[in-house]
Formats: sequence, structure tokens, C-alpha cells
Amino acid sequence: MATTSTPIPFLVAILLILTTFIITLTFAVESSSPSSWYEEKEPFLGMNIGTDISNILSPQNLVSFLKQQKITHIRLYDANPNILESLSGSNIRVIISVPNNQLLGLGSSNITSSSWIHKNVVVFYPKTLITGISVGDEVLTTVPSLSTLLLPAIQALYNALVSSNLHKKIIISTPHSASIIQNPFPPSQAFFNQTLSSVIIPLLNFLSRTGSPLMLNLYPYYVFMQNTGFVPIENALFKPLLPNKEMVDPNTLLHYSNVLDAMIDSAYFSMKNLNFTDVIVLVTETGWPSKGDSKEPYATKENADTYNSNLIKRVFGRSGTPLHPETTSSVYIYELFNEDLRSPPVSEANWGLFYGNATPAYLLHVSEIGTFMANDTTNQTYCVAVDGVDLKTLQVALDWACGPGRVNCSEIQPGESCYQPNNVKSHASYAFDSYYQTQGKGSGACDFKGVAMITTSDPSRGSCTFPGSKQLTKQTKQVMNSTQSSNAMEKLRFRIFSSIKISAISNILQIYLVFYFPSMLLFFL
Repeated sequence: MATTSTPIPFLVAILLILTTFIITLTFAVESSSPSSWYEEKEPFLGMNIGTDISNILSPQNLVSFLKQQKITHIRLYDANPNILESLSGSNIRVIISVPNNQLLGLGSSNITSSSWIHKNVVVFYPKTLITGISVGDEVLTTVPSLSTLLLPAIQALYNALVSSNLHKKIIISTPHSASIIQNPFPPSQAFFNQTLSSVIIPLLNFLSRTGSPLMLNLYPYYVFMQNTGFVPIENALFKPLLPNKEMVDPNTLLHYSNVLDAMIDSAYFSMKNLNFTDVIVLVTETGWPSKGDSKEPYATKENADTYNSNLIKRVFGRSGTPLHPETTSSVYIYELFNEDLRSPPVSEANWGLFYGNATPAYLLHVSEIGTFMANDTTNQTYCVAVDGVDLKTLQVALDWACGPGRVNCSEIQPGESCYQPNNVKSHASYAFDSYYQTQGKGSGACDFKGVAMITTSDPSRGSCTFPGSKQLTKQTKQVMNSTQSSNAMEKLRFRIFSSIKISAISNILQIYLVFYFPSMLLFFL
């Protein structure tokens, strides 16, 4: 009886199948699929990061600072390669941006858009978690001449993502000004500016088809400033209102306790009027300035703290809007740092939560919401002179602080950084704070017979840094250095572990090729 032998091609096929399986297993162990926009299950709070800053942090220190503050989502106004490289392995999600001046090239050339995706996305992903691309910024209202190029640029970039198999990981959309929506209150009567329909409708079709959000820059601050006789300041700042002071939509009878919710719902109603109900709103910018000129009296640190602190609590509270209580929009605060190089008005340079050197511009009060901004320095306090007190009494207190109180008053001497303005109140505030800080901020260390008070607003100005701020800066640097050391150790442990994994997998593959395959071959022959 003749023996039958297994054809050699069949053995080769089995070898290829098993080899493919092992290689696939190797890659599965070696890497895990990073989170994407489409996998976000809860609303998040992110930060916009501008770069018009005179003393901007290095990319490495920036990432350390983000980790320190537990910030997990950021948005850049470009695709800065140094920042993207520094974000590698940080697990911080980032939206990168296409500046308006690049729309012409991207909208008219598939080659240019493919090159842009390769240069700014493929090179960094997935080590750097790029989750979105914002194409242009308020194009329809600021540079309407480029509006016809907007959708072609978005589509070309999307096609390039498809070619790189990243279209299910990274969203593409474009941020709009709130002014594209007309008649925003009551929200049920809102509609998109009809002169923009030729762009808005195809754009919404694209967003619906790809699962991308409608990006909106929404500023209750400007709504309030333009309607001070109609919109209560409490409504703009998320402060509690009596039911009879809430805004009520007469068509739906929905009650609006804050301006932002009304703005978001006006967008949903506008989309519904065009038969789009599956596109969600992503707030790409919102915030409140902490300083303004004489025409902006409501741009104060207190209001900025109130708005942003309440905003953060609202997002993490997942309360949704009156129209969609089941859907809470994710939000990017404008912005992380004050951009001191911005042109006037004054408020333009004062939207940040922090100065460029990472010290707080003012103090958020969000410690109760969990880990986000856990190092927001809520407990940082200062001691300053009370307004309107008798100057002679204030001078006596100042003399005591710099004398028996043993305060270092060298910074308020002529020619030093805190000498100006040269008046008793300013000098006394510096001396009082110095004494208060050296005494461990004890309850009785800020009294000076009733002429001093504790404040949470940093009294530092210009080149004059108060003692409390100096301590805060030192603490920030220590934390950042500690974070960098920790990151280095994490990377070292990862490299060691990766080496062990690769070595082990290599050994398994060698054993398989040297022993298992010849045995299998002899069996079949």
C-alpha cells in the first residue's frame, strides 16, 4: 500500500499561519490601542494653550506642569512638534490645529494634506495621543473669504487619515464663533445664519457621517457685556438664581439658570432645524478674563475664579443642559496661561489661569471635584493692608513689621523691585505679607491692630513678587522637578520591562522555529 504524504505547500501554509499568529501576539503584547475621541465615555475638561508668552515653559516643563495639575486634555493652536514630542507617553490627549493661513494649500492639494497628516500626526501617533484636528479658527466669521476652502481642507485631511487608518481614532472639525447662530435666545428659536448655509449644511453632513462634533467657541462673558441690562451677572457666572430670575424659553418652558447652557442648546436647536440630531457640541473655547481696562469692569480675578471654578464643577457634575440633560458637553477652557504678548485690549492678555511661569493668575476653588486641578493652590493666601485705613496707623504697623517684627523689607527700599508705587499702603502690604508667610500663615499673623486682612488674590505686580508668591513659585518648581524625575524612572522601568518582553517573545519564537517546526515537518512527512 502506498503511503500518502502531505504536500509541501500545505506545510508551508501551516508554517505561515502559525508564524503570523506568533507575530500578531508579539505586537499585541508589545502595544495596546490608545484611547481615542470615539472611546471617551465621560465629559472631560481640557485646556487651550496659546504661545504668545514672553517666558513660556519649555515643552518638557509644560508636560510636567500638566501632569502636576492632573490636566488630561489640551488643545494647541498649531501642531508644535516640540510639544507633541514631549507629550509622548504622557497619556495626555491633544487636539492639534491647522492655522487659517494653511487652509489654501490644504484645500487645494491632496498631496499637501497627506503630507500634513504624515508630518503632524503619523510621526507622533500613537505615542502622543492626538485625538482631534481643529481646522482653522472661526473661519466663517473672521475670514469669510476662505469659507469655500474650509470643507475641502477638512475632507482632504480626513481622506489622509483614512489612508493612514486613523480616521476612527482622530476627529476632524472646525471651531466656530457663537455668532454663526442667530436669535440665540430663546434657544428654541435659534437658527444658523442663512448666508452660511452653503457651508454649514455640507459641514454638518460631514460631522454626522464621521461622528465628529460641532466645535463652538462660547463666551458668556461677551454675552453679558453686550446685554448688561438684560442678562444678570449671576446668570453668566453660574451663580444660583431664584426661579423667577432664571431665563425661561416660552416655547419649551425650559428654565435656563446660566448663559452657557442656553448657548449650547441654541446650537442643538439650530441643528435640529436642519434635521441634524446626531451631532454633539464640543465647546472648544470658553472662559472669563481676570483683568481688563476701564471699559471692562467685570474682567476681575474674582469673576474669573467664579466662572471657571463653577464651569469645572458643572462639567464634572454631568448635569447636561435643559434640552439634553443626558448629554454634558466637554469643554476646553480658554486658556491655561496668560498670553502677555497679545495686543490690546488689556483683557486679551488676561484669560489665563496661570502666568507664563506657571504661578497662578488667581485661585480656583475646585478641590472638591476630585483629581483635576488638584494643585490649584486654593489654600494659598496673602496678607495685605486694608483699604481706607488711617495712614499714620498704617505707618506704625509698617515700622513694627520692618523693625521688631524682623521682616526683610529690603525689596521696598528705593531702587528695588517693590519700591514702586512709593506709598505707605503698598509698602505695608509687602511687609505684612512677608511677616504672615514667615509666621506660617497663622490666624493671628495678619492683623496688625486691624489694618491688615487675608486675601486669596495674589498682590504681586509687574516685577514685584510678594513673599507668598515666591514660596508658591518654589513649590511649583519642586513639584515639576519631582515630576520630571518620576517620569524618567517610569520611562526607565518601561524600557526594562519592554526589553524583558521582547527577549521573552524572541526566545519563544526561536524555540518554535528550531524545535517545533522540524518536529511538525517530520510528522507530516
